[in-house]
Amino acid sequence: MSTTYTVVNPATEEAVVEVHLADLAETDAAIERAAEAFPAWRDMAPGDRATLLRRFAAIVDEHVDELAELEVRNSGHTWGNATWEARNVRDVLNYYSAAPERLTGHQIPVAGGINVTFHEPLGVVGIIVPWNFPMPIAGWGFGPALAAGNTVVLKPAELTPLTAVRLGELAREAGVPEGVFTVIPGKGSIVGERFVTHPAVRKVCFTGSTEVGKKIMAGAADQVKRVTLELGGKSANIVFADADLAKAAAAAPSAVFDNAGQDCCARSRILVERSAYDEFVALLEPAVKGVKVLDPSDRTSEMGPLISAAQRSTVQGFVDEVEVAFAGSSPDGSGFWFAPTVVLAGDTQQRIWREEVFGPVVAVMPFDSEEDAVRLANDTEFGLSGSIFTRDLGRALRVSRGVEAGNLSVNSHSSVRYWTPFGGFKQSGLGRELGPDAPHSFTDVKNVFLSND
Repeated sequence: MSTTYTVVNPATEEAVVEVHLADLAETDAAIERAAEAFPAWRDMAPGDRATLLRRFAAIVDEHVDELAELEVRNSGHTWGNATWEARNVRDVLNYYSAAPERLTGHQIPVAGGINVTFHEPLGVVGIIVPWNFPMPIAGWGFGPALAAGNTVVLKPAELTPLTAVRLGELAREAGVPEGVFTVIPGKGSIVGERFVTHPAVRKVCFTGSTEVGKKIMAGAADQVKRVTLELGGKSANIVFADADLAKAAAAAPSAVFDNAGQDCCARSRILVERSAYDEFVALLEPAVKGVKVLDPSDRTSEMGPLISAAQRSTVQGFVDEVEVAFAGSSPDGSGFWFAPTVVLAGDTQQRIWREEVFGPVVAVMPFDSEEDAVRLANDTEFGLSGSIFTRDLGRALRVSRGVEAGNLSVNSHSSVRYWTPFGGFKQSGLGRELGPDAPHSFTDVKNVFLSND
């Protein structure tokens, strides 16, 4: 019997479409088609593979508005975010279209001959995409994987499959051969688990919870299968007294409330030097209350709904445990809405300070010194991103080196550029996505000695 999932618009709670969920046999068939397509894709002339990726990028560019509209309805992303996300897929494909002709090895001096290295693609790559950023995270995986000569089977999240399915169709329109890039909606317990256990899948890329990431890592060990994991975060936004406090307060809401806080990079802990604490909190309140929480199809909306009723209930559970300092507004009526919320944390053991809320809630706490700020920032099992606001260059460098996180920004909240590496420390992940070296993570290095004899 066929299994389907009803995609729901989180802004209206109305059904959008029924999507077929693959069973185990369909998953195996997709993996086997990818394995069959691999030799020809691997052996394709690098320039020809590059041309196909550029053509794929061009077709995505032609469909930016369509993809954005799908994401607004499926994920509740604002129109501004959704168009950026579709263009990010285009940009990632264009960036990595330069990689096939640049996957160069080395010639290493040896006696009695020459020694050369090659970057050989792994084979079939299984990519498991989360529901919070369905388009860009998909592209961050399949762009460099395809460029390096691998074939890809991609599982979107059950909640948000629509843009991934459409990207799979656009790839075929661009001329990407059948079996090279396959999108297969399904349950994690069936499709995702099969990526881990199927011997033809030689790498799994997963973005999602740390709990699930640990299970994937453990399962992959059975076949010594490679993994890239981008997991949870509890990032700190550190504001020193010498910073431009007005700028720091104005920027803080977007750093945590973007995508309704459903972002592993969300700066959900704000640490403020004690001498500036009261002034910063006073400046933060109007900035939070000014966030435009509107239907995401409204072009002026700055924050949409949470993805589901279950996620809203989870976020509410965190807030019920603490006292709210102030909050913004959200629409009444249907939709999984949650107002931007600020709490003043007094204890580092509070759940809201330690655990990933994945909603539009930020906790604020004072610190007393540079060393204290670094200690508090590092007092977490996570280490994905973070920000530092200060006018002191030396302090910016010291704190940047001291904070245990993979992606930091000074006097800004930038985290992800497709041409720079992205990934986490500690339990925030394993490996790096994006940047110039990403295709190498989808290859093995082969060493060949050629004798003079």
